[in-house]
Amino acid sequence: MQEARNIGKEIDWEAASRSDNQKSSLLKRVAFWGLWLILAFLLGFVPVWLSARESSRQRDAAQANLRVSQLQNRLATAAMYSRRGDYESARLATSDFFTDLRAEMNRQESGFTTKQREAMPPILSERDNVITLLARSDGSATERLTDLYLSYVAAVTPPTQKKSVNSKCEFFLLKAALSKNTQSFK
Repeated sequence: MQEARNIGKEIDWEAASRSDNQKSSLLKRVAFWGLWLILAFLLGFVPVWLSARESSRQRDAAQANLRVSQLQNRLATAAMYSRRGDYESARLATSDFFTDLRAEMNRQESGFTTKQREAMPPILSERDNVITLLARSDGSATERLTDLYLSYVAAVTPPTQKKSVNSKCEFFLLKAALSKNTQSFK
């Protein structure tokens, strides 16, 4: 009888041993396929993530360039209002320009390069003088706005060696043309 019990225990032990082997084999297979599944997911995810990161970087750069261009457009709008004799609209546009310029200068991720940032304080220093001239409806405000616009364009336009001489010529030609247009509005 005891032999039967011993045989029964051996059979139970072998069955339990086989059951444990099957469980560990199943666990190994699940782990193996799980690892392959994670690897396949990462192989698909990483390129998409890199692409999204690059697109985000390009979007941020485009938004920064847009802010710089919008500032230029605000100043050009102010100059045009002033040329037409609409000094109050020119004053408001000029005020908006200086407010937005100051905000852009204070941004941590500004659209301006370091060199462009260094060129902005002289432009910002003209704020009170230009706005006062516009508030008085003084005709000399038009010339000051034109000079301010040309200074801003020169500050934000990336310099190139070839265009440096042409830019100076274009600057003076544009200034002369704008001065003639101012006389025709009067």
